[in-house]
Amino acid sequence: MGKGRKTLVLVIAKLRKKYTLKALLNYTKLAKSTYYDALKKLSREDKYKGLKTLIHNICNKNHGRYGYRRVTMQLHKQGIKINHKVVMRLMKEENLTCKVRKYKSYRGQEGKIAKNILNRNFKAEKPNEKWATDVTEFALCNEKIYLSPIIDLYNGEIISYKISKRPILKQVLDMVEDATRKIKETKGIILHSDQGWQYQNKKYQKLLKEKGIIQSMSRKGNCLDNAVIENFFGLLKSELFYLKKFKSVEDFIKELKSYKKYYNTKRIKIKLKGLSPVEYRTKSQLVA
Repeated sequence: MGKGRKTLVLVIAKLRKKYTLKALLNYTKLAKSTYYDALKKLSREDKYKGLKTLIHNICNKNHGRYGYRRVTMQLHKQGIKINHKVVMRLMKEENLTCKVRKYKSYRGQEGKIAKNILNRNFKAEKPNEKWATDVTEFALCNEKIYLSPIIDLYNGEIISYKISKRPILKQVLDMVEDATRKIKETKGIILHSDQGWQYQNKKYQKLLKEKGIIQSMSRKGNCLDNAVIENFFGLLKSELFYLKKFKSVEDFIKELKSYKKYYNTKRIKIKLKGLSPVEYRTKSQLVA
């Protein structure tokens, strides 16, 4: 509805106390059906005024990373029971579309060292049962940054990570050491990767054995065998790297660290019933 018609309808509604509707419609040359239709739309706008404000707040707080499904879940967490179709319509009306763009995964290096124990069974029954790892590259400001994280397949939580300006073995080894300092009991955990050179290195394999971690590797040239970590990288690049502009490499690293905290503790997941990874793990441990 145009701003002019909206104002006209509001004026007519206000003057109805003094004049008949017929006289007002004749004077303004506005059809009766048009008036009532516009009045109905205005009423609906008033009904959802507060809800629209909440939706704006959720979208702004999450930097445009949420679509209508996650916004709906966030509203439910706040005790507001609303149908996802209503949220979708209101977001469309307010031009609050998700800014995230889709990402295509990269096929890693090939080789054959360890068996594919995971075998695409990405479901874990408890925390720290199955982990996945890989290294991804970011090119910005005429430099390159490499991120190496470990993801818990139970809830998608980032267990540990290392950032480096070169893809070196130490980055991966330090990442594993950090993970084992955080998770004291690592015996029997499956750590899955692709067949990159880092994971074929004897020092890496020795470290896993010392920690009691079982090594699993994707089949030759099959990136789908490590789909969870590939999906995480796609999400990270869509929600951070492609979404924002960075002044420098240092600025990007700062934002990357901030995103890690946001992802673990704030960003809700549909498959985790509207909870963040940490919330989901904490809740499962309380139940257990």
